[in-house]
Amino acid sequence: MTAAAEPVDGVSFRSRRWVRPEDLNAHGTLFGGSLLRWIDEEAAIYAILQLGNPRAVTKYMSEIDFVSSAAQGDLIELGIRATAFGRTSLSMRAEVRNMVSRRQILAIERIVFVSLGVDGLPQPHGHTEITYKRDRLSGGSSSGRDPQ
Repeated sequence: MTAAAEPVDGVSFRSRRWVRPEDLNAHGTLFGGSLLRWIDEEAAIYAILQLGNPRAVTKYMSEIDFVSSAAQGDLIELGIRATAFGRTSLSMRAEVRNMVSRRQILAIERIVFVSLGVDGLPQPHGHTEITYKRDRLSGGSSSGRDPQ
């Protein structure tokens, strides 16, 4: 389930996941690689909507600080907050918490996505401020290809 909403506690985009057996590591806790995949996917969705471009890609992810974990059956919440626009980029912060234990699982201070043109090169996006009303891509096709 994914939802965009007005910011609450400094987070403007939230997603929740249920930790299932296929998400566990050899120790029976949430595998960090699964969690990072979820974060990257949620950040990509948020960047695509904010930049208005389905060709937004991960450029940079800062240090990842794992502080606790989750077990099978736990519910976790991923929070993403846009922090700044660059000429071709969007910077965000991510935080994940365990909704059962109420403990923070990790924080990533900076994730940067870049808007690309059809040529695969960085493309200026023209946005200067974060909006919580932009939740749909405008024009074009949903596949990210230019209409024929």
